[in-house]
Amino acid sequence: MGLGVFGSVLVLALLFKHLASQQPNTDEFFVSEFLKKMGLASSQGYNFSASVCSWQGVSCDANGEHIVDLVFSGMDLSGTMPDNTIGKLSKLQSLDLSHNKITGLPSDFWSLSSLKSLNLSSNQISGSLTNNIGNFGLLESIDLSSNNFSEEIPKAVSSLLSLRVLKLDHNRVLLWMCFREDWRFWTLAETNFKVTFHSCPIAANPRLFKRRDTGNKGMKLALALSFSMIFVLAGLLFLAFGFRRKTKMWEFKQTSYKEEQNISGPFSFQTDSTTWVADIKQATSVPVVIFEKPLLNITFADLLAATSNFDRGTLLAEGKFGPVYRGFLLGGVHVAVKVLVVGSTLTDEEAARELEFLGRIKHPNLVPLTGYCVAGDQRIAIYDYMENGNLQNLLYDLPLGVQSTDDWSTDAWEEADNNGIQNAGSEGLLTSWRFRHKIALGTARALAFLHHGCSPPIIHRAVKASSVYLDYDLEPRLSDSGLAKIFGSGLDDEIVRGSPGYVPPEFTRPELDTPTPKSDVYCFGVVLFELVTGKMPVGDDYPDDKEATLVSWVRGLVRKNQASRAIDPKIHDTGPDEQMEEALKIGYLCTADLPFKRPSMQQIVGLLKDIEPTAS
Repeated sequence: MGLGVFGSVLVLALLFKHLASQQPNTDEFFVSEFLKKMGLASSQGYNFSASVCSWQGVSCDANGEHIVDLVFSGMDLSGTMPDNTIGKLSKLQSLDLSHNKITGLPSDFWSLSSLKSLNLSSNQISGSLTNNIGNFGLLESIDLSSNNFSEEIPKAVSSLLSLRVLKLDHNRVLLWMCFREDWRFWTLAETNFKVTFHSCPIAANPRLFKRRDTGNKGMKLALALSFSMIFVLAGLLFLAFGFRRKTKMWEFKQTSYKEEQNISGPFSFQTDSTTWVADIKQATSVPVVIFEKPLLNITFADLLAATSNFDRGTLLAEGKFGPVYRGFLLGGVHVAVKVLVVGSTLTDEEAARELEFLGRIKHPNLVPLTGYCVAGDQRIAIYDYMENGNLQNLLYDLPLGVQSTDDWSTDAWEEADNNGIQNAGSEGLLTSWRFRHKIALGTARALAFLHHGCSPPIIHRAVKASSVYLDYDLEPRLSDSGLAKIFGSGLDDEIVRGSPGYVPPEFTRPELDTPTPKSDVYCFGVVLFELVTGKMPVGDDYPDDKEATLVSWVRGLVRKNQASRAIDPKIHDTGPDEQMEEALKIGYLCTADLPFKRPSMQQIVGLLKDIEPTAS
């Protein structure tokens, strides 16, 4: 008896010692907090002094950085799952918390966008499922059986295109039985009878199908035959209707937000530093325009559902234009939703016209504008999600979740729990001169297109490292193109004048502070300096002058023919020094004090192509 008590105390002591030494905002920290707050019994025998990847039921990725599988079944965990624990495991693909005493889910649970398998069976979770389940765009299997879920299954479930298994037996839910065009089979609650699901308005209470006499085989056979006939007839009707309508495009509406009659605007949302308000009465009355799918009938209510009501858990960054949220639209489409909260002098019609114009601008090196929404005074821009981060965070190895004053500068639209880099990291390709040159050339091509390929020409006004992103194929893409036009003359001086370290000299003179293509050229020159030197525009440690900026330091070295001293040691031996020195000289031309001395972006593209590294 004494030894048992001693063993329990020892395990708990090791647990809390380990918890105290952990770094915050890591997967290990989140899992440990979860176990502690859910009342892990000391008798489970976990070696908490070891790495989390060695714990029973925990599997990590190849690098041992992120948890991908979690099995805490039958561990006597009890109570409501706390926020900022399991919901922060951004790389989690499989979660099994079955056979516990869990009573509720955390608000950030729906941010597990990488989840493929979920098992919460045999718990005590009550209430109704929400449309936030639509955020699980990759989900293939979900088992919620033997809980206390009630009311109806949300129709957002029909948008989970990867879903193969849905188990809801022994709950009190109301199912919608309909045909999906891909004929996936899901299990009906409280029976093993399988039905297909496409969003038609036929509701069925699962209790009506409960077997009343398990020994009556004839009754079961008759029931099966009856349902078979119903489904065959419904299938024939479906095919006939589809044949008649085969030449017409289908409109798909994801009912992802259920508005109660007594809920009305204005809708207020809190970020880490401010509050913004969508001054509208009904969320379903404000349309959202998606350029590539004009027949798609979604509204501001769907944006609420896609971002969990613009919850802080989906907040990616707060910049000068406004906050950016991550969301999943129909079928798990990954987007970045940018709320332009700065006051605009444009009317709703003028703002919509400008956004429509920007939506038509396509270039391989620009972040695509997917759509927009005009919600009261707020203009909301919807962009394609860029998987592989932005240049600022990759170049300077900023830790995950660090907020910056620059727009969209938080780990590639990644939140604090974040996904990180999909195909490369700063320890890999960014230590290659060839890859940094690729980023410089792609960014230059994007600006050249805006300046010389658009009519009228578009001045970016906010070129900086945090505006350059890498897509899934590691191609550089410039974001926020033309966004400043949405604000008209209401844009404040700080945004017009640029970020610290990127402000052209002419902006210090009131008569010359109007943005021009040459002010974009100056900002590009600063980015080029950053790519070659690996140093920040301001605040970095410059050997010759502690008070210098990146521009003044590099320009001084170039004038003294000492440009090689500025080359980042990480890339010094990855290519010819002559090419890197030439890149610094191009940056020197871009950052000339007088605008007319700076080359055009077309000329810069040509200069960069002249020093393009050859494939080894």
